[in-house]
Amino acid sequence: MHWNNCFTNKRLGQAENSQSDRSDYERDYDRIIFSSAFRRLQNKTQVFPLPEHVFVHNRLTHSLEVASVGRSLGEITGKYISSLPEVKKDKKAVDFYQNHLKSVVAAACLAHDLGNPAFGHSGEEAISKYFIERGEKDKKFKKRFTEKQWADLIKFEGNANALRILSKQFKGRMPGGYQLTYPTMASILKYPCAAYQRDKKKLHLKKYGYFQSDKEIFSNICRELNMIPDPENKGAFLRHPFVFLVEAADDICYSIIDFEDAHRLGILSTAEVINAFTALISLNKNEDQDKLQSRLRVLEADKNEQIAYLRAKSISTLVQMVCEVFQNNADKILKGQFNTSLMDGIEIARNVLKDIEKTSIHRIYNYKSVIKIEMAGFRIMSGLIEDFTEAALTPESERLSRHEKLLLLIPLQYHFDENDSDYEKVMSVLDFISGMTDVYALELYKNLRGIDIPNI
Repeated sequence: MHWNNCFTNKRLGQAENSQSDRSDYERDYDRIIFSSAFRRLQNKTQVFPLPEHVFVHNRLTHSLEVASVGRSLGEITGKYISSLPEVKKDKKAVDFYQNHLKSVVAAACLAHDLGNPAFGHSGEEAISKYFIERGEKDKKFKKRFTEKQWADLIKFEGNANALRILSKQFKGRMPGGYQLTYPTMASILKYPCAAYQRDKKKLHLKKYGYFQSDKEIFSNICRELNMIPDPENKGAFLRHPFVFLVEAADDICYSIIDFEDAHRLGILSTAEVINAFTALISLNKNEDQDKLQSRLRVLEADKNEQIAYLRAKSISTLVQMVCEVFQNNADKILKGQFNTSLMDGIEIARNVLKDIEKTSIHRIYNYKSVIKIEMAGFRIMSGLIEDFTEAALTPESERLSRHEKLLLLIPLQYHFDENDSDYEKVMSVLDFISGMTDVYALELYKNLRGIDIPNI
């Protein structure tokens, strides 16, 4: 892999690209933002339960902001890569990096959370726990799947699910899913390996990036973009360089935005957030600190505006620092030898960022309402997985009326064929359940448990 052959305008499921006044990569962005999977993010919790009177972020607003930061990272980094001697010899490569990398990164940022089920990590845990516990109770059940398939089920992964949503041909849909370009698809592959290859000691193997059902699509992406095979793990690959920019955009947003939300909800004081943000901004050698303090005095009557101003400055500071880390390590990143995230590579800000992370964990992510929604989400998702998996895996001739009626609730696009394998049936159920919003999952759970009767 080199900078001139790690991109293409080819699309999944399409032999040749259709003509358009928009670039191929801009069209990726548009396809995602107009998709129903993206719209559903508005009813998926980011961190806090969605209050009625105070605006906090949901998955959709988070994704839009990550895309905005990602566009900046892609533009700055693209200009740098286009100036490299080996790239300057290739007009096509220069055009891509100067004009299109920013669109690739922005589109991938929009899509990075599409695979997260309702209630986020609690939803993932509920799905995994159902299969772990059923496998422990019923050894015959576990034997209905191969070892590699079983690894998918007992550690359900939103990253792998995002690839599936974007690329799978669901019933009644076009081949290639959203038919995105290969660079956009590669940019969401933070963990280019299968579930059975996970290794928490290595960044690119910490989780996994594709389900066994989507192995061929994963392989096509790696092949088209000349991704480097992992020399120690057959079938796994080293990260594509664009992944680091998408990951950094996400890291920047949640580390800063969660603080802002916590302030709006009164969890963190104005002084705490100002101190944290100004400590970060003070590390920016290009920032006029006197002007910063002057602006804060002007905004003193509105504490939320003070924090919003500092949030913008903090993000700008991190964008500059992340780009510097990328540029200083570009060769290692390209060769797959950079074994940390770009944010973790900012040595000058390491202590400040660690303090922000520590506060986030203890004061924000373990806040009572956050814990309550996690626990409720776990129960809700556990119940839905149990109901629909039981119905799907009961042989057609043995299904009771309640099994048949449950399966009627699954939309056409997620229907399975009766001659499909047990693994394929389960994946169809997971496609349906993981795509639910928090609100719909709660409503359906209450309906099926008789807690609330739907209006006809």
